[in-house]
Amino acid sequence: MKLSRSISTCCLLVATLATAQVWAQADSSRAPRLTIGGYGEAVYKYNFYSDNIFRYAFPDRYKDARGHGRVDLPHAVIMLGYDFGSGWSMGTEIEFEHGGVEAAVEMEAEETGEFEKEIERGGEVALEQFWVQKSFRPELNLRMGHIVVPVGMTNQNHTPNQFFTVYRPEGENTIMPCTWHETGVSLWGRWRSLRYEVQLLPGLNSNYFNNSGWVHDGSASAYEFRPANNLATAARLDWWATPQLRLGVSAYVGNSFNNDIVTDKRERYNDITGTVAIATFDFAYRSNLLIVRGNADYGYLSDAATIGPRNQNQNHSSASPYPHTLVGEKALALGLEGGVNLLGSRLDGKRLFLFGRYDHYDSFIPAEGQANVGWAERSLVSAGVNYMPLPEVIVKAECGVRLLSEQYNNEPYVALGITWTGFFKH
Repeated sequence: MKLSRSISTCCLLVATLATAQVWAQADSSRAPRLTIGGYGEAVYKYNFYSDNIFRYAFPDRYKDARGHGRVDLPHAVIMLGYDFGSGWSMGTEIEFEHGGVEAAVEMEAEETGEFEKEIERGGEVALEQFWVQKSFRPELNLRMGHIVVPVGMTNQNHTPNQFFTVYRPEGENTIMPCTWHETGVSLWGRWRSLRYEVQLLPGLNSNYFNNSGWVHDGSASAYEFRPANNLATAARLDWWATPQLRLGVSAYVGNSFNNDIVTDKRERYNDITGTVAIATFDFAYRSNLLIVRGNADYGYLSDAATIGPRNQNQNHSSASPYPHTLVGEKALALGLEGGVNLLGSRLDGKRLFLFGRYDHYDSFIPAEGQANVGWAERSLVSAGVNYMPLPEVIVKAECGVRLLSEQYNNEPYVALGITWTGFFKH
């Protein structure tokens, strides 16, 4: 009897171990389902010009002003993704901009124990992506939730290993939201050397448009929700002409007027739509020895001659989040950068790129009858190095100068940064 039980126990143990081994083999052959990743940047920058807000209004007064330095954490991002199986997956991206926000309530002993709210550090915390996706096949995927709007080169390629400069390229980062993210629906896919994407999104809010950034702030919302009285469409198409060369075009169109919690029903605004139309072209050539990237963006805002004066004169309280400036009818941004790997094809994978970049952009091209804003048209010339001791880590150094019209002072600077970008699967 005891011998029979011992034999049965041994058989059960062997069967259990065999089953566990089969499961282990199955698990090891299954593709990783959890993806963890992110990127981060730490920066020091010294500007050899005044940071006074009146430096454009009174340029002679600040011609010989002292410069100013600053340290910054532009972006620190955590990304999580999970493959549920059967074509269903999810992705999230949480971004801490400029160090996040440190706010607290403190008891002040020197003020008879009075409680006070303290803001110890500025910055932003943003949920830039939160989506669920159903993949039917490589050519057809449906993504729903909070997604990145792939209009322009930087929005589609915004991690720090996708540009040479210490900060994101200045032209696109000025005239458009960057990184632009909205809650909507995306249809995308890959077919051979092509990738396409079409999105349905809430429109921008013209109350946030201004002369220094055109529609850059139009995707903002100071409320717990995003007004969506108007819907918009974004689209992008990328073509890999060769494995090293990618060409891309993108576009956006949507109405922006009265896309807020308060709408203006006065009769004189009945025909005002504030249609925003943006068209872009960009390219990237990448090899181990040479990287060249460039972009051209053009934007148009209908009814700018009406929306600008209304924004400037509207009777919002001083606590409202809106700027009170004119907005241009058009905007543009041009950029070109190139870098040469001075270390060549080293076996250890280290790379040292010597790069140069040129940007030209204008955030206020006036409508007929509007006065021009001279300082809104700017160029930026910069050069520097990117050292990559590992594929995931880049040490950046850059010097440059922002060039304005002759009645204003040019704005030179130097900047240092260290970045990382990584994705890990489990």
